[in-house]
Amino acid sequence: MKSIRHSLLLAVSLAGALHAQEAPKPSDLRYYYPPAKTDSKEVIEVDVCVYGGTSGGVTAAVQAARMGKKAVLVELGRHVGGMTAGGLSHTDGGHPSITGGLAGEFYKKMGKRRGFRPSEAENAYLAMLKEAGVKVLFEHPLKSAEKNGSRITEIVIENGTRIRAKQFIDATYEGDLMAAAGVSYTVGRESNSQYGETINGVIYGPKDNFDKPVDPYVKPGDPSSGLLPGITNGPPGKVGEGDKLMQAYNFRMWLEPAENAIPWPKPAGYDAGRYALLVRYIEAGCHHTRLHQGDNNNHHMFNGAYSTDNIGMNHRWPEAGHAEREKIFQDHVTYQQGLMYFLANDPQVPDAIREKVKAWGLPKDEFTGTGGWPHQLYVREARRMVSDYVMTQHHGRGEVVAEDSISIASYQMDSHNTARVVVDGKVQNEGQTYENVARPLPLSYRAITPKESECTNLSVIFCVSASHIGLSTLRMEPVLMITGQSAGTAAALAIDEGCSLQKLPYPKLRDRLLADGQILVPPPPKPKEEKKAK
Repeated sequence: MKSIRHSLLLAVSLAGALHAQEAPKPSDLRYYYPPAKTDSKEVIEVDVCVYGGTSGGVTAAVQAARMGKKAVLVELGRHVGGMTAGGLSHTDGGHPSITGGLAGEFYKKMGKRRGFRPSEAENAYLAMLKEAGVKVLFEHPLKSAEKNGSRITEIVIENGTRIRAKQFIDATYEGDLMAAAGVSYTVGRESNSQYGETINGVIYGPKDNFDKPVDPYVKPGDPSSGLLPGITNGPPGKVGEGDKLMQAYNFRMWLEPAENAIPWPKPAGYDAGRYALLVRYIEAGCHHTRLHQGDNNNHHMFNGAYSTDNIGMNHRWPEAGHAEREKIFQDHVTYQQGLMYFLANDPQVPDAIREKVKAWGLPKDEFTGTGGWPHQLYVREARRMVSDYVMTQHHGRGEVVAEDSISIASYQMDSHNTARVVVDGKVQNEGQTYENVARPLPLSYRAITPKESECTNLSVIFCVSASHIGLSTLRMEPVLMITGQSAGTAAALAIDEGCSLQKLPYPKLRDRLLADGQILVPPPPKPKEEKKAK
C-alpha cells in the first residue's frame, strides 16, 4: 500500500548550474546553488556553529554571540529568516503573553505581529546578526559531519570549507545536520497506535477538502481511462495507519493590486492540462477565490481543496540530496506559478474568476532577486528527531505537560493534506486535520537534544523530537525563534560548564532564559464569565 501511495515526481528540466558568486537575476529562483569550486582549504574555528539561516537559526546565533561566544551562521541559500522573511508574514501564534526574548525583540522591530513585509523581516534579522557580530556564510551547503565518538568535531561544506566548533545547532527545516551526524529520526506519520494518539496517520478531514462530488477519471465514470493529474494511483490507506507521506508544501505569495504589480508569469514547462481537476471542481460549482494584498495561503482559493498546496509532490524532499530537492523545488514553482497563470488567462476558467485573479499580481519591491516570487519554499515538515522525550498529541491536549520548558507553542495542531485519492469513485484529499490545543504548551528541553549516546553537542530546533501531529503546533515561526534563542543559550552554557547538552542542569538553563526575557510558563487561562440570569 505504501509504495503505490507515493506519488511520482513530475519530470522537470533544470537550467545549467549558476556560478555561486553571480549576482541574483530576476529569473534566479533556486533552492540550491552548486559551488563553483570544491577544493577550498579554509578552516573556520568558532565556539558555536548554527547550520540553517531560518528565523530560529538567526536567534540561536545571535544569542550565542551575546553570551560572548564566537558564532557563525551557515546557510545553504542566499537569504536569512526562512519563512518569516520568505512570505509568511501572517505568523500563526506568537501572542505577546508567550513570546519574549529575541522573538519579542524581532516583533518589536517589525512594529506588528502580522502583515509586515518580507524584506523588512530579513533586514531586521541581518541587523540583529551584524549587531551581535555573527559571521554569516551564504551558499554553503552541507556535505558531511565529522565526529569523534558522540561529539561533532566539524562540518564539511560542499566547497571544501571545514567549520570546527564546540557546539552545533541544526536550524534547518529538514534536519540535514542532524541526519549527517547520525542522530535517530523518522519521516512521515506514525500510526495512532504508536503513541496512543487519535489524529495521527491517515485521516480524512472536512476542511481543505472537496465539498462537491468530483469525478477523478479522465473520461468521467471510466476508471480504465486513467486518473486526472494530481490524483494518486492507488487505494487510500486505512484511517490511523502510519506511512512516509509529507503534508503539502507551497509558496506564501505576497500579492499587490494589479495596477502596481508584476503580471502573473507563465513558467517554463507550463501545461494547462495539469489543472484539469480544478476545471472539474469549478464546473461542479466551487468558485471560491479570496486573494488579498499581502501574504496569501492555500485556503484563499477553492476552499483549500484545490489550491497553491502542491499535494503529493514533496514526499521525497526530507531525505533527498540538494540536487534532487532542486528538482522538487522547481516543480513546486512550475505548479504554483502555472496555477495562477492558468486562473488568470485560460478560457476554461469562468470570466468572473479570471477577473478576480487578474486583479492581483506579484510585488515589484519584494523578492526583487526572484521576480517578485518568494525564494523560500514552505517546508512545513520534514525529518523529526527521535530522542528520549517525544512531544505528542497528548501535550497538545494538555494531558501531558513538559516540566523542562524552553519555549511555548499555542497554535492549533494543524496538518495540511498529504495525498489526493479516490474514495467511492470521487476525489478526496487526505491528511488534513485541525484541532485547537487545550492551552499553550511548553516545549521540553529534552525534545531538542538527541539521545546522549548519539550526539552530545548538537541541538535541533525545528525537526524536534515529536510525532507528526505533535510537531504540528511546534512548527510555527514564533516557536522556532524562541527555541533558537534557548538552544543558543544552552550551547553557550554547556561550553562554560564543560558538559554535554544532556548533562546541562536545567535550573541553570531556566534561570538564564528567564533573565534574558524568555517566557517559559503559559499564562493562566482567563476565567470564564458566568452567564447572567435572565
